[in-house]
Amino acid sequence: MDNEQITSNDTREGHSRFICTANHGFAPYAQEELRRLFGAVKSTMLISGEVFLATLNRSAVEAIELISEHPPIFLRHIQPVQFEQAIVSDEGNDSQQQALEAMIAFLLNRKDTYGLRTTVQVRKSGDSPYEGSPAELKQWVQEQLASANMEFALRDADVIISIFVSKDKLFAGVSSPEDNLSDWSGGAIRFQKEEGQISRAKFKLLEVEKTFNIDFTNFRNALDIGAAPGGWTSFLIERGIHVTAVDPAKMHPSLMASPQLTYFKKNAADVKFKENQFDLLVCDMSWSPKLMVKLVTDLLYALVPGGTAIVTVKLLHKKPMAVIREVIQEFEDARMQIQRAKQLFHNRDEITLYMIKY
Repeated sequence: MDNEQITSNDTREGHSRFICTANHGFAPYAQEELRRLFGAVKSTMLISGEVFLATLNRSAVEAIELISEHPPIFLRHIQPVQFEQAIVSDEGNDSQQQALEAMIAFLLNRKDTYGLRTTVQVRKSGDSPYEGSPAELKQWVQEQLASANMEFALRDADVIISIFVSKDKLFAGVSSPEDNLSDWSGGAIRFQKEEGQISRAKFKLLEVEKTFNIDFTNFRNALDIGAAPGGWTSFLIERGIHVTAVDPAKMHPSLMASPQLTYFKKNAADVKFKENQFDLLVCDMSWSPKLMVKLVTDLLYALVPGGTAIVTVKLLHKKPMAVIREVIQEFEDARMQIQRAKQLFHNRDEITLYMIKY
């Protein structure tokens, strides 16, 4: 295979290959999700516990449709493999350069991308022989593709060129952003920390806003359970929402003067609210899933029918699939309709549930 080059996403009739990404340590669960959808899945790990190459027993179009119809929890990002060439380490830079030039020839031959807004996304494994940074390789690729009259853009592109350099292979593929599950490279949504930001927990709701397409400005009154020090509360206040924050711990001093904040320095179980008082309920506490579900379901009387709930579920056990099934079942029994269950990039060892009350 040293000099072999593959330039089709359908390596065999009715089969396709994708580089798949999950949060670190959760790749086995993303692999399990694919096995449940496609049956037997051949996969090779490219970055331990995080990135793997999967061969699926459907065409690329059929595979993407099936994944889209059954949104995965742990599979964060996919990119098609339409080009692959081996990099022979003992041949030094010559093999690497040959692979890069072959990839450029493949991309230039994709005339369906000419003149379109294009994003080039480059990733590499830690043991990749390519010594430059992904940003440097991206710049080189864009320079080589100048003759294709592409308009290179960071966001809102028509097509994405995805490149991955592993220990011994160079992979590439071209796809529309929606077919990758995320239009961010590897699904890693990154936000710039703001001056005076209370905590990085705010990034979770920023990602929820984008991933679940929720317009938080449509809400008026929110209940934030376990709110301290106030990362989620600050985000909701910025969206114009009045927030009732409940936590026995202290809120950040910068929030205390806000007229949009009502703060109860108590356990949520000790506070009584009016029925249908809130149109949004959020909870991001480091509690066991069982305790979190009980606390939230006991307060659902305060959420209006049709109201939204956003909660994180901590995956503290060795069987996260079973934990998630149990949590979802308990919420459904409490008349909550699950819209999405997703491990977001900023979730780390947890998932986020987006629910609407019947």
